[in-house]
Parts: sequence; structure tokens; C-alpha cells
Amino acid sequence: MAFKPLIGVTACVKQIGPHPYHVSGDKYLRAVSVAALGLPVVIPSLGQVTEIDDLLAQLDGLLLTGSPSNVEPFHYQGPASAPGTEHDPARDATTLPLLRAAIAAGVPVLGICRGFQEMNVAFGGSLHQKVHELPGMLDHREADSPELAVQYAPAHAVAVQPGGVFEALELPAEFQVNSIHSQGIDRLAPGLRCEAVAPDGLIEAISVVDSQAFALGVQWHPEWQVLDNPAYLRIFQAFGDACRQRAALRKKR
Repeated sequence: MAFKPLIGVTACVKQIGPHPYHVSGDKYLRAVSVAALGLPVVIPSLGQVTEIDDLLAQLDGLLLTGSPSNVEPFHYQGPASAPGTEHDPARDATTLPLLRAAIAAGVPVLGICRGFQEMNVAFGGSLHQKVHELPGMLDHREADSPELAVQYAPAHAVAVQPGGVFEALELPAEFQVNSIHSQGIDRLAPGLRCEAVAPDGLIEAISVVDSQAFALGVQWHPEWQVLDNPAYLRIFQAFGDACRQRAALRKKR
């Protein structure tokens, strides 16, 4: 059996009864296992208690998940969130420094939805908090249906930008993606590259230009039924390949 890389998966802090729990969605963990062919391990959002360098020394990859919560806007000098907006300050305090350290250490990174937005914020970019209220922009929120199959159905195309990671992965020049978000990139952070855009021009995928390893973020959810979608699967396969390369290097040390 081929050696499987150890891939850290970020967690959100959820209150269940009187106690806080660190939770990560099943679909992300399964995608790491069946599509990236890695061993997923949940990283708790312990903020400054997290020994980041020690943690990264043990990991072959890092997956930043989506979440119902949004990055607190003070991290990108944005206006206060609308009342009722869900935040997760413990996750922000963990993922933002963890991201920067992972890129610096050459740990492969894949950011999804909130994770994609965290990548932009971590490197100095900003976010639109309500894309659907901007003139000329699509409503990128999920369909108003309790059925997950409807919420995660293809919603719009993305156009791959030439000369980047997506083109190198031989993804189609245009392909359909789901859309389950209200926030999106406003100002792209220095050092990040736009990999794909929606029909309204919203940035849907990014990469870290000078990263030592695979470092990609997508606004949609490629983990959803990943084995049934060739474009989604190719992204996870490339991430898994990069994680195996790091694992092989770590074993030699």
C-alpha cells in the first residue's frame, strides 16, 4: 500500500450544550481520504495555544475548510459585520497565522470557501461582505432549498486565467462550479494570483505566486461529490500529489 501523507484539516469552534467543540465537516475529511488519498487529521482552533512550527513539522499538507462563519472584518480593515453575522474568532486566531507559516515552510495548502477567503486576508487582501448587494454582481448564495443536492448543484461557470496553476493542471478553460457564499474577494492580496473568475468578474480561485509548494484556494466547494466531478477531483489529486512529495522529503530527513 502506498504511503499516505498526513493532512491537517482546520476546525470550527461550535457550542454543543454547555461545552465548546472543535468540528470539521465530514465532506472535507472524506475528500482528503478518497480524492487526495491522504490521512486527514483535525486541527483544533486553539489560537495562540497552537504550537504552529511543531504542528507544521508533522504535517504533509493543510486543508482550510468552509464554514458558516465569516472572518471578522477587523482582520482586513473592513466595516463592522451586519447584526447576526456568525464569527469564529478562535478559528481566525488559528488559521491566519497558520496559513502564513505553512506557506513559508513549504507545506502544500488548499483553501476552500472560508479557507479561500482566509488565504486572501492572511496575506493582506480584503473581502466584500455581501457580494449580492453590489451592482452588476451575481447572487452567489446557495439556492433556497433544504436539499443539499440543490444547494450544491452547478450554479455558474468559471473562466480559467492563462498561465497559472489551473492551466498547468490541464483543467478546462471553462467549467461549472457550485456557489454557496455571500462574501468574496474585494482587493486581491499582494503575492496572490487570480486563477479563475465568475461571469460577473468575481475572483473564484487564487494561488500563491512564489510558494515553494502547491498553494491554491477556491471559492466553491470541490469536496462535494468530488469523485463524480473531474475538475474537482483533479484539484484534490494535485493537492494530494504535492502532499506526498512533502511526505517523501520528510521521510528522508
